[in-house]
Amino acid sequence: MVSAVFHSPQEAAQVLADAKPAPAATARPTPAPAVKPARAPRDPFDWSALMGKLLPPLAGMALLVGIWALSTQKGGAFPTPAATFDAAVKLFANPFYSNGPNDQGIGWNILFSLERVGLGFGLAAVVGIPLGFLIGRFALLNRMVSPLVSLLKPVSPLAWLPIGLLVFKSANPAAIWTIFICSIWPMVINTAVGVQRVPEDYLNVARVLKLSEWRIATRILLPSVMPYLLTGVRLSVGTAWLVIVAAEMLTGGVGIGFWVWDEWNNLNVAHIIIAIFVIGIVGLLLEWSLMAIARRFDYS
Repeated sequence: MVSAVFHSPQEAAQVLADAKPAPAATARPTPAPAVKPARAPRDPFDWSALMGKLLPPLAGMALLVGIWALSTQKGGAFPTPAATFDAAVKLFANPFYSNGPNDQGIGWNILFSLERVGLGFGLAAVVGIPLGFLIGRFALLNRMVSPLVSLLKPVSPLAWLPIGLLVFKSANPAAIWTIFICSIWPMVINTAVGVQRVPEDYLNVARVLKLSEWRIATRILLPSVMPYLLTGVRLSVGTAWLVIVAAEMLTGGVGIGFWVWDEWNNLNVAHIIIAIFVIGIVGLLLEWSLMAIARRFDYS
């Protein structure tokens, strides 16, 4: 060990300062390269779920056709599935032919029936939905109208057809009238129930804010009542499509109901079976479209 002799404290401090190692230069950290976020792996398509949805309906249809084929294999007046399919191919090869007012293709008959349903159902919506709002909103009006609704709602749809013929003197407006009077009740009842189930707190807030009846109806009641209203609309359009077939059988003219009755007069059972499937498919499509609209306005 080497000892050093310092002549003054200042000299010792200077020597220690010179011997102190210099501080290391601060190195700037090198930025890490940008890493792109890993893309989430795509879920494989769930074929099992798809098969679970498709197979049961297909199995049900296959069972129906199988029972139908077994029941008709010995012949008879009832056509086989193969004969019905051949008749459907010929029928839909030209569905929009027109050989006169009472001889038109099945496409025209479906369109005329849908036109009558649209007119009758539209009139029922214009009258029934506001009436349902009023019945649900005002207790006095509810007590006045509810007995009438309860009295008229159970009446058979075809019982209204002679009234329409008496008033309008024509088959087409009488059929539209029958659709109207049978479609209005589900919309009135469901709309009124929806208004009555709106929370009272919402209406109390409206009273505090001194909102007008129009703003209460459009801003508070309508969004809350929409699921009930659309349920009534869906029930009404199903009723309308059921009634139009029976009404057209009695009134004649052009329409799917009249077409079924005309094919019965011609003893063409294959066409009647085809019409049954067509009526069911059109009704199913109407219901699906309204269910899709109802899901669009479902705020729950």
